[in-house]
Amino acid sequence: MIVVTGATGNIGRPLTQALTEAGRHVTAVSRHTAAVPDGARHVVADLAEPAGLRPVLAGAEALFLLLSGDLHVTGAGSADIIGEAAAGGVRRVVLLSTLGVVTRPFGPTRIAMRALEDTLRESGMEWTILRPGGFASNALWWADSVRARRVVAAPFGDVGVPIIDPADIAAVAAACMLNDRHIGGVYELTGPEVITPRQQAEAIAATLGSPVGFRELSRDEAKAAMTQSMPAELADDTLDILGSPSPAELRVSPDVQQVLGRAPRPFADWAARNAAAFR
Repeated sequence: MIVVTGATGNIGRPLTQALTEAGRHVTAVSRHTAAVPDGARHVVADLAEPAGLRPVLAGAEALFLLLSGDLHVTGAGSADIIGEAAAGGVRRVVLLSTLGVVTRPFGPTRIAMRALEDTLRESGMEWTILRPGGFASNALWWADSVRARRVVAAPFGDVGVPIIDPADIAAVAAACMLNDRHIGGVYELTGPEVITPRQQAEAIAATLGSPVGFRELSRDEAKAAMTQSMPAELADDTLDILGSPSPAELRVSPDVQQVLGRAPRPFADWAARNAAAFR
């Protein structure tokens, strides 16, 4: 049995589906009651309370660990999840980390995530670490304004990074769960090209077949919006990257191609599959 945390989100849902389609028994974990792909067992549990995961992890062979934004801070107790997995007999953990542990190692949330990576490496379990950059699905932050006013509002409109389709992260995670050759692997996951917020707005407009305007937000405006759904430390770390990406953050990684045998999907593909969110 494989346990998938964050199982109702943009990564966990397609990962759960891929694993069930591969014939694996999957326990899909989320904080709230929600529909999960056919064939999976759904369990409501809060990763902020690791002891509550004991009955979920008992008898599991593998764990996909995805932390919500509020757990990306020092002192959140996320390392205890690794301890519960080891105590429950879990053999393999695939951890969704972040590229920022390498490119911005001194950011507060990056320090916390790197410590979690180290805890996993020292746990005695098999492990694989995935380090994605920005997500294409972050464009869903703009869905309300696109539907209501046909406008994308974002900071740093002409500064791009190679964002990745969450479905590609899920596909890589599934491969790491199902294939022993990925044990001990650390994969940096990006999309196929650098793309700016303004270019993303153009791709959404092309998908909708109607114009979409662009309004540039100040950093303070963007942070105020972001902190409605994530800690201020994570918002600051994210905005540092979006506003002034380093050469390492602009690099298009070959790792999706290496794992999946195909190139990562471009943002336009993600936009086309998610057009309903913007209509």
